Amino acid sequence: MFKRKAVFLLALAFVLALGSSVGAGPKKIVVGFAQVGAESGWRTANTESIISEAKKRGIELMFVDGQQQQANQIKAIRSFIEQKVDIIGFSPVVTTGWEQVLREAKRAQIPVILTDRAVDCEDESLWVTLIGSDFVEEGRRAARWLVEKMNGQANIVELQGTIGSAPTIDRKKGFEEVIAAYPGMKIIRSKYGDFTRSKGKEVMEEFLRAEGNKIDALFAHNDDMAIGAIQAIEYYGLRPGVDIIIVSIDAIRAAFEAMIEGKLNCTVECNPLLGPLFFDAVEAIMAGRPVPKRIVIEEGIFPQEVARDVLPTRRY
Repeated sequence: MFKRKAVFLLALAFVLALGSSVGAGPKKIVVGFAQVGAESGWRTANTESIISEAKKRGIELMFVDGQQQQANQIKAIRSFIEQKVDIIGFSPVVTTGWEQVLREAKRAQIPVILTDRAVDCEDESLWVTLIGSDFVEEGRRAARWLVEKMNGQANIVELQGTIGSAPTIDRKKGFEEVIAAYPGMKIIRSKYGDFTRSKGKEVMEEFLRAEGNKIDALFAHNDDMAIGAIQAIEYYGLRPGVDIIIVSIDAIRAAFEAMIEGKLNCTVECNPLLGPLFFDAVEAIMAGRPVPKRIVIEEGIFPQEVARDVLPTRRY
């Protein structure tokens, strides 16, 4: 009697355990994401893409805004490691200084995905993939357009992004690579504008005080700085887009609006909608499928002439 009862209880426990596991379904994927900040319209669209795609796929997302500080991002990554998330994603505010924390993630066997920006580490096994734009090519596209527009002759001022960041380094590299073949295309002033409108306005004011009517063109590493610069140019008494030709990068809606007003001449696309590609990679890694080391997003270039037709189709 006792044996039959014991067997029955054991069988019942097995059935209950099986039922519980079936009802629970597959384990929910948990992702930690450390964002750069909210410095621009581009970054806001990028954040919205990550958050909305996680929700759409039923993935639990731990999201931290780094507020433009590397220390904040490193602290967030260490918190993700401590909480044993499945995968860590982040857009590094600068390229250097990541090796230690990435080694900590590797020791914890947590895969890392870089989005938008690269890191400068000799050991490329510290991350699975980098998803984002080809910043060097973006700089080249801006330069090619400007060379054609200015017939190879221009005194250029340059608004760079955040010091030490991948887009700043690479966009400058690509731009200078192209104009090197044109002796008449000269960068006469260059300064960091931190990718913000307020700083773009402030630095452009400095350029105008120093160079005034000598300035033929402006190359801004993003649209937000260009829009800030437009305000400075107007205040100085010149016509942005006419007296000073402006090319910038990102292709946010505000850039198209400025082009329609005739104040911005061209914007090179840098697509922020990385959420789908990021979570495709997350799901592939979790399923044990291979992921390319570099995933480049497709982009275009938009001169002023097409702005009115293209604006209604822009998602950011």
